[in-house]
Amino acid sequence: MPPLTTSAITSREVHTQGRGLTYGALAYVLWGLFPAYWPLLVPAQPVEVLAHRIVWSFVTLAIVVMILRRWRPFLELSGKGWLIVTAAAVLITVNWGTYIYAVNAHHVVEAALGYFITPLVSVALGMLFLKERVRLPQTVAIAVVIVAVIVLTVDYGRLPIVSLILACSFGVYGLLKKKVPLDAVTSLTAESIVLAPLAGLYLLTLGSANTFTTEGTGHTLLLLSTGIVTVIPLVLFGAGAQRIPLITMGMLQYLAPVLQFAWGVFVVHEPMPPSRWIGFALVWLALAIFTFDAMKNRRKQTLAPVS
Repeated sequence: MPPLTTSAITSREVHTQGRGLTYGALAYVLWGLFPAYWPLLVPAQPVEVLAHRIVWSFVTLAIVVMILRRWRPFLELSGKGWLIVTAAAVLITVNWGTYIYAVNAHHVVEAALGYFITPLVSVALGMLFLKERVRLPQTVAIAVVIVAVIVLTVDYGRLPIVSLILACSFGVYGLLKKKVPLDAVTSLTAESIVLAPLAGLYLLTLGSANTFTTEGTGHTLLLLSTGIVTVIPLVLFGAGAQRIPLITMGMLQYLAPVLQFAWGVFVVHEPMPPSRWIGFALVWLALAIFTFDAMKNRRKQTLAPVS
């Protein structure tokens, strides 16, 4: 068999990156459409929905892990690793629960804000806890976000609590994930192993208040679907991350909050007074600075001579 030519390799890389871009975009689009999904589970209350999501995510992930025969990482994970997984599980529970509550309580725009500022919270956490060097544009972007939060606090008449909980919980969650030697699917499976017994016990204590069997077949199927709805975007994300550069995935991540914001403003018509627009404009300015700097830095690293 003749060796592959440079053009053939390039063509293969282009095809691989094209698939990766599709997978990544689909993952973030699905996450961006979550505000349309969670209200379908009413009259189940947010805590019940969260418990079902944990239980059925565990079932779905367990099936995936069995099919892929990837049980070994769980057996090899150290006690310290399981402690970190447990802490991460608590944080993702807070994040999921807050988001479900926010969507069903008509705070979609505020939830979207949380995911807009998450990348900058992650940079700040890296600076504080991992001693990572922060470039001047990143510092400026963080400062602009702080100003935006102040503007939005004045607008809301309170701190944007939902946004801050979502951003901080997911930012610290990401920080902990750096310490766990597991990929995305296996890591979430480990977290669900920790959480599922508690979630299942909670559902049992609900008794007749559990809507799983009291609201008809359609409602039951929707609650069952929470596992698949959780896992599919995650699998797509993993497939995309393996095929395209991290900077590209970083750009794609804004698809989700953009779609969530659009849903909140144009579909469910949440109020957006001028002062709130100003706050969001500052957040988008910060993200523009952050993204431009990341792309510029990536380009410098690519063009740097190899010694």
